[in-house]
Amino acid sequence: MLLLLVMNHLQAQPLPSTTNRQEPAVPKLQEPRSTPFYIGKVYVEGNKRTKSYIIERELPFKSGDSIFLPELVKGFEISRQQLFNTGLFNEVIVALKSFRGYEVDIIIQVKERWYFFPIPYLKPVDRNLSEWARQGYGLDRVNYGLKFTQYNFSGRNDKLRFYLLTGYTKQIQFQYEQPYADKKLKHGFGVGFSYSFNKEINYATVNNQQMFTDSLTDGIKRWEGSLQYNYRPGLRTFHTVRLSVARQVVDSQLLGLNPKYLTASNSAVTYPELSYNIRYVNVDYVHFPLTGWVAEGGILRRGIDKHMNMWQINGKANKGWRVAKKTYYALQGAAVLRYPFDQPYINHRMFGYGDMFLRGLEKYVVDGVAAGMVRNTLRYELFRFNINNPLRTRSHDQIPFRIYARTFGDMGYSYNKNFTDNSLTNRMLYTGGFGMDVVTFYDIILRFDYSFNQMGQSGVFFHVKNDF
Repeated sequence: MLLLLVMNHLQAQPLPSTTNRQEPAVPKLQEPRSTPFYIGKVYVEGNKRTKSYIIERELPFKSGDSIFLPELVKGFEISRQQLFNTGLFNEVIVALKSFRGYEVDIIIQVKERWYFFPIPYLKPVDRNLSEWARQGYGLDRVNYGLKFTQYNFSGRNDKLRFYLLTGYTKQIQFQYEQPYADKKLKHGFGVGFSYSFNKEINYATVNNQQMFTDSLTDGIKRWEGSLQYNYRPGLRTFHTVRLSVARQVVDSQLLGLNPKYLTASNSAVTYPELSYNIRYVNVDYVHFPLTGWVAEGGILRRGIDKHMNMWQINGKANKGWRVAKKTYYALQGAAVLRYPFDQPYINHRMFGYGDMFLRGLEKYVVDGVAAGMVRNTLRYELFRFNINNPLRTRSHDQIPFRIYARTFGDMGYSYNKNFTDNSLTNRMLYTGGFGMDVVTFYDIILRFDYSFNQMGQSGVFFHVKNDF
């Protein structure tokens, strides 16, 4: 009886985004004592584009391994988790296919996602929807054009991107990433190039908000080319080394508004940038983790002379626990240190940019050269369901939804040596609130927040992205 329960678990169940497919039958084995199982063949089904060896790269075992039953059970769950977190599949099933004594065959069944997205692009340029609202929801603050993205380009989980945008920002961008360029599937590379032109420039921060000017003649232009090396020795750890060269030219009139926008009162600067980043991922679902933890750290060198001279050390981590039925707690932390502390304005972006923000302060930015923050989040799963896809497709016959109620509290601090006129710098910041998360297919996470801050302000905020 015990063995049957264990073997039933060997069929790793699909995530909520999957449909109720009929799964392979579980063979009945005599309960082993101290004899290991021998992995025979690994069969892969459903992969029309993805190479089978890319799928097998995510498994904690391989054909020919000897493994005891408890480790085999754990390996099935790790395999399902790893494969789903590649972002290549809508559904993953890992199960025993057959056995011959203590030799077992394993079957991997997947449903591939859509990989090709030649779609029109329309997106506000402001850092979040609250800032766009403050700017009056103007269509002149929207980028539009063509966004061409080909995921899994050659079946090796490589990515090809080409953006041709106009509107607020005139931009051309090309990027190709190949994470597995060698036979051992440990080494990869990336190349990229981008050019952008903006007429309007965020030249300063006043009253904790971005100030813009569009009265300049030449605006701001930026060119960048980059090379990247990736190294993944095992399942969960990723190393990245990136080298880029950038040139930024701003209208000389800008220096009259902010002489410290660039270093040494220059209207143009060219600089190299070298960075190293390490990331460890061990979570149930990398785009919306509820259990497990992910950690990341990096060091960056920007520039080599007085015109651009900055070191940066950064780190962040997210740890999640299941504390009760359908209830999850997450603790997140992040820190950034830039040195020397005397930096131009363009190197002072901290809270309010990207994923470095406190919930409840979305209307503001906080500049600095050193900062840290902590987020606490308690979630409760309200609903979990699928709806039938009105479009006929084998890979997307149902659309999954998971809905969570959430309460949270954040705190942070940003140190600023040169630009101290804003009231949110050099002081502890506290925010809190409650909200709702909606998780659906293609890693789309909708966040609705009602939050408040220590200044007594409150409001409703909407985000279409993950916390980190």
